[in-house]
Amino acid sequence: MTTSNPHAPAGQSIARTRDEARRQRDGVTAEAVTFPAAGLPLAGVVYRPAGATGALPAAVITGTWTSIREQMADRYAARLAARGFTTLAFDHTGYGASAGALRDYESPALKTRDINAAVTYLSSRTDLADPDRIGALGVCAAAGYTTSNAMTDPRVRTLALIAPWLHDAAIVAENYGGPDGIADRMRAAALARSRYEASADVAYVPAVGGSDPLAAMAFDIDFYQNPDRGALATWPNRFAVMAWPGWLTYDPISLAPHLHQPTLVVHSDQAAIPAGAHRFADALTAPKQIEWLDGTQFDFYDDDTHVDAAVDLAATHLTATLS
Repeated sequence: MTTSNPHAPAGQSIARTRDEARRQRDGVTAEAVTFPAAGLPLAGVVYRPAGATGALPAAVITGTWTSIREQMADRYAARLAARGFTTLAFDHTGYGASAGALRDYESPALKTRDINAAVTYLSSRTDLADPDRIGALGVCAAAGYTTSNAMTDPRVRTLALIAPWLHDAAIVAENYGGPDGIADRMRAAALARSRYEASADVAYVPAVGGSDPLAAMAFDIDFYQNPDRGALATWPNRFAVMAWPGWLTYDPISLAPHLHQPTLVVHSDQAAIPAGAHRFADALTAPKQIEWLDGTQFDFYDDDTHVDAAVDLAATHLTATLS
């Protein structure tokens, strides 16, 4: 366990360079923006088709847990914009370029609040986005956060969930060492919370790392550890230990029967916890489209074939449900 930022990998991401070339080739413009969430400025980018005028159908785009927008949200936002949408990708409170004194604190409640603030901002940009035609796209854990916001936000008219990490208590137990593993994390979180309240000192573990059994994802993942993929120098690869309770008790699967928006789920049985996506999809009572593709979880983060397939499905779904 550490109390400072672990060494971030150096080097320019080849994936980001490729994305920039792709954006220019697709004729997509990017506007850096800030907007408030509970009084804190969040940093984002609005993407649009070059030459587009007036308000377009729009979507808020969010990425995996612990991530910053450059790792995958920007990629999805730019490619969806190339298909005729105004999109907004942003860093959550305490992540990346956004404000927040408590850094890299993975809170489903806070991230849901941030998505709500992003929808508010996008709705206000009537020069760019039609406030009556707004959807949301979430990758991995953001699928849950996107769902949580949509439960009480009728401004979001439709959802696209890509490679969703959706868990309930049973899946949490299966993935975090059963009752003993959960109890260990809860104890560590309680100690970290006490220390933070006493001294404002935040205890961190690596977000990813096979050499540290305390890491949030305690195995090696090339996407997060390869500087040519998602290991950006601006991503600190850390997880605030006191965030465990919010994550381990979070249950987005239970929300599915109460969701009213048309929902697209794109996943693979070779990706992360397909059982969660199956349970969520089976429980949906709103109009739904479920697409099972091939590929690993991380293919949906930066592999062009998988990202483009997911974006094509999302664009078709959003077009049909935002008409």
